[in-house]
Amino acid sequence: MENVWLHRYSVLLAVCTLLLVVAGGLVTSNDAGLSVPDWPLSYGKLMPVMEGGIFYEHGHRMVATTVGFLTIILAVWLWRVDDRAWMRRLGVAALGAVIAQGLLGGLTVIFMLPKAVSISHACLAQLFFSTTVAIAVFTSASWLRGPRITADGGTPALRALAIAAPLCIFVQLALGASARHRFLGVLPHIVGAAVATGVVLWISVRVLMRHAEHDALRKSALALVSITFLQVFLGIAAYMSRIATIDAPQPMPLMVGFTVAHVATGALTLAASVILAIQVRRNVPLMNVTP
Repeated sequence: MENVWLHRYSVLLAVCTLLLVVAGGLVTSNDAGLSVPDWPLSYGKLMPVMEGGIFYEHGHRMVATTVGFLTIILAVWLWRVDDRAWMRRLGVAALGAVIAQGLLGGLTVIFMLPKAVSISHACLAQLFFSTTVAIAVFTSASWLRGPRITADGGTPALRALAIAAPLCIFVQLALGASARHRFLGVLPHIVGAAVATGVVLWISVRVLMRHAEHDALRKSALALVSITFLQVFLGIAAYMSRIATIDAPQPMPLMVGFTVAHVATGALTLAASVILAIQVRRNVPLMNVTP
């Protein structure tokens, strides 16, 4: 059932979705969300407007429109060629998520950045990106070759840790979105970062110590811990640059750069944790005892 082009297309959608996360981070970090009240985008107005918040907002909407069209194509493609019913349903779920994301984006502009809607918009973007990455994995040749079962008799169960990691990271991302939209202070975000990092280290070390010979588990754990360390560094850099430029009359490029990189790497962290959880669920039985 391998379809190389379907997998490549899924990877393309995941990359475009990450660019959408970056575009959204640019809008928020540049305080550009209130600069374009018209919805939907009038493409005829785009070319004359090439500066300030209007440029960022129009760019964000263009990327969002592109991702929407790509998701429609993917959902139809999966429904037509994939024999797995759950994959067809996942494609439909991805389409539903991108529609909901568009509606939240419209409400964000129409009602002038209400905090609850803006935070929900940011969180759904992270979930949608993880979904596209998961679809790319599910359509890959390595996935279609089947699982390689391995036992893990540790406590707590590896499956429990694998579920806890993305949950903690998602809560952390929600706290970060709340801080960026000035709904909460930065302290809950810092505390959440410590908890999420601890859980990531716990499961990553556990996998690398017990399952270093298992390619899928080892690679997933290494990707997760590497991205998490980068995310911690970017978080510190974003916070310090914000403090250093707090008196600036407008968002400074250094602060914007670190903040947007922090947001994008946060999306990668969540996606990496979801993929590790998927690989653990696939390759580690629910009830197992170490031989």
